[in-house]
Amino acid sequence: MRALFAVFFLAALALAAAAQALEPKGLWTGAMHGETPKTLAGAQVVDVQTVARLKAEGALLIDVAESPPKPAHMSPNMPWLPIHMSIPGAIWLANAGLGNLSPEFQKHFGARVAALTGGDKMKAIVAFCHPRCWGSWNAAKRLVMLGYRKVYWFPGGVEAWENKYAAAPVKPDAEWNDLNR
Repeated sequence: MRALFAVFFLAALALAAAAQALEPKGLWTGAMHGETPKTLAGAQVVDVQTVARLKAEGALLIDVAESPPKPAHMSPNMPWLPIHMSIPGAIWLANAGLGNLSPEFQKHFGARVAALTGGDKMKAIVAFCHPRCWGSWNAAKRLVMLGYRKVYWFPGGVEAWENKYAAAPVKPDAEWNDLNR
């Protein structure tokens, strides 16, 4: 009986380990919502207290949450200016964490981040969106691939921030939107 229990226990451990997402070598191009890895090579995974400290120290906070779709009842000619709750002071680069591998998308992301950092590859940058979302993982991975040296991935995202601090409404970054038209 003990041997049978041990076999079931080991099988359960193996299944649990297999269920954890492994870190891909490149960007994640699968479904954006689901289990994410616990690590990101070249970046530091941080919690809400560390984000608060980095924010106070002047880190660039990049929210890459997806932009909500334009409501169907709105005229195609009517401007759609979504607002999203985020960490105060964050720059919302809506949809910047998508698994888009096109050279144009990569170039636009790199150009916008370079403008926001003044080209300083040592600037601390925190990438985030929502829990169980690959968007912030991809954005942080892109930053590492671009040579930024102080990249922080905050997988808890806006929801973790709101559990401890107040969020604030943000609009999509105007230059990022211009780059993605």
